[in-house]
Amino acid sequence: MIESHTDVVGSLLRPAELLEAQEDLRSGRISPAEFKVVEDRAVVEAVALQEAAGLEVLTDGEMRRLSFQSQMTQAVDGFGEWNVDAFLWGDWHGDEAVGNSRTVRPPELGVVGKLSRKRHLCAEEFAYLRARTRRIAKVTLPSPGLFANFWSPDRSGGVYPTLESFLADVVDILRDEVVELVRLGATYIQIDAPHYPLLLDPKTCAFYESRGWKLDEWLEFGIELDNALMADLPDVTFGFHLCRGNQGSRWLVEGGYDLIAKPIFQNIRAQRLLLEYDDPRSGTFDALGDVPDDRMVVLGLVTTKRAKLESLQELVKRIEQAASHVALERLAISPQCGFSTSIVGNNLSVEDQRKKLELLCRTARAVWS
Repeated sequence: MIESHTDVVGSLLRPAELLEAQEDLRSGRISPAEFKVVEDRAVVEAVALQEAAGLEVLTDGEMRRLSFQSQMTQAVDGFGEWNVDAFLWGDWHGDEAVGNSRTVRPPELGVVGKLSRKRHLCAEEFAYLRARTRRIAKVTLPSPGLFANFWSPDRSGGVYPTLESFLADVVDILRDEVVELVRLGATYIQIDAPHYPLLLDPKTCAFYESRGWKLDEWLEFGIELDNALMADLPDVTFGFHLCRGNQGSRWLVEGGYDLIAKPIFQNIRAQRLLLEYDDPRSGTFDALGDVPDDRMVVLGLVTTKRAKLESLQELVKRIEQAASHVALERLAISPQCGFSTSIVGNNLSVEDQRKKLELLCRTARAVWS
């Protein structure tokens, strides 16, 4: 098991040059080859930033994705028409600086054909990253249950009569991706599963239950799907990330992990649990009492939603508080989520991002060195 006391969740802020190049590619002003030069450069800069900050684990910043889960719809046929709003819909809450926002679920969203992979989802990401760092290269994959959002009995029933039949194909594609990543040398793979904490909100829970499963079924069968991705790979460390929505410095729900802690923490096969704990919306550390003794807990104490820099002393204090539930050596620190869960980044600068990554590394040295 990877025992690093620092970690990152996945995404970093996209450089302006990359966002401009994405638009130029869509409009035909640059060629795919020209675009790849810009995209590759963004990854190189992301690696340099994380290494300079002192991180032991790093990602490619998800520079090649529109959203943390979009590599599935980009690489697989059958999802029909979609855009970035397919991953962003909901009632978003923000502080005074950003306010609230609402994104409507695209009405045309729905699986319209049997899923068929055009290419690997993350092989390019990992192979390029691995070649540019000697540190632990992590790659992230979406939890299968997230794609329930794309299934509906009306639009999808002719192809996949049930949600279970659809998600079985999603699992097969994601498991094949895991196997390919391991073949390429991956030793740390993270599964992103924000839909579980979203069940804390009655409105969001009602939507997921309208797909055909009740809350307890999501927590049982959904975890079985996640575990299927991780089975029989003893040389790989798996992370499991839970958050409450992260977009444009906004969030979707609030509340502690208590309702979902025991079924997830005790049944998921992941060795590292990456948990959002950057403010009171995340509840207390009491839920950590349900974490088995063979897991590490990565405390997401450094917020990616605001530019204000946390106090090292306060971060140390919070780690000490968490250590009353989980042994200190089984704790680590990270940002609470990505800095740019999609191309719509959070409301802070690249310089703010750098300072926060450096701070979490300083904090880790203060606690564990």
